[in-house]
Amino acid sequence: MSVTHDKNSPQHFDNAASLRAVALARQTLEIEAQAILELQARLTADADQPFARATALLLACRGRVVVSGMGKSGHIARKIAATLASTGTPALFVHPAEAAHGDLGMVTEADAVIAISNSGESDELLAIVPVIKRMGAKLISMTGRPESSLAKLADVHLDVAVAREACPLNLAPTASTTATLALGDALAVALLDARGFRAEDFARSHPGGSLGRRLLTHVRDIMRSGDALPVVGPDLPLPAALLEVTRKGMAMTAVVDEASRVLGIFTDGDLRRLIEQGKDFSKTPIRDVMHANPRVVGPDQLAVEAVELMEAFRINQVLVTAADGALVGALHIHDLTRAKVI
Repeated sequence: MSVTHDKNSPQHFDNAASLRAVALARQTLEIEAQAILELQARLTADADQPFARATALLLACRGRVVVSGMGKSGHIARKIAATLASTGTPALFVHPAEAAHGDLGMVTEADAVIAISNSGESDELLAIVPVIKRMGAKLISMTGRPESSLAKLADVHLDVAVAREACPLNLAPTASTTATLALGDALAVALLDARGFRAEDFARSHPGGSLGRRLLTHVRDIMRSGDALPVVGPDLPLPAALLEVTRKGMAMTAVVDEASRVLGIFTDGDLRRLIEQGKDFSKTPIRDVMHANPRVVGPDQLAVEAVELMEAFRINQVLVTAADGALVGALHIHDLTRAKVI
């Protein structure tokens, strides 16, 4: 009884097949990288260059940027719309086939439309372009054929032609979609810069993610204050100060003067070092064993700045002070973890 192996089974994927897979992967990346480099070479330093005109048109748009495309171009269009929207340019994706059956009502004369088709002859796009033009919306096309119908109808045409696809059959959209996506990213970056879009603006459109938390969370939002704040005077004996450390659960206490200005800090680490000395500190005032001039942050600083300070000086707590040096709060590394800043 002979045993046959399916050529698609893992057993059939021998050493030679593995080497071929890696070779094809390298070739794919090389072809797609070359496509982007050729695209870059077309972007000459010219104010009347199509890319510059497209950027100016989108900046002048009083409505939204509507991005549309069929098939693989549609997937790229969705990504470009999402990138624009998250970087300060209101944008949405509209499926061209659905647009022809009612969704075109989402487009207004104040909008700008980016139509994507490698051939420039997508029937679904060409069916809605006349309506878009009649309503007065501006049209930018991204195609691989400057002589195509879509390119000729556009107010601005962006050439995303590639020498060849990365597909060994030169059929599946690979290098062409990569180039189109890259040019869409370039548009988003150019618009981001022109609008003066900042990290804080980016965070506001990503409030649910870790980036949003890092850029929107301030020290005052998560610091401990009031009765939760461990604080003692400089003349308090060490044992009494240790009770404050234990009660407040921050593994430290701040030491302040009568005006609440910070004089120092005493931590669990300081206590361990005292124990190692083997001396009797029971009557020692906290001022004699505290760490003077501790690291501090302001309440309006970003919480991530407190993280950077802690990491730089390898500390687990940091005091929060006002401009006059008065103690207003404290942060423990666990507070930052709970707030998902780190």
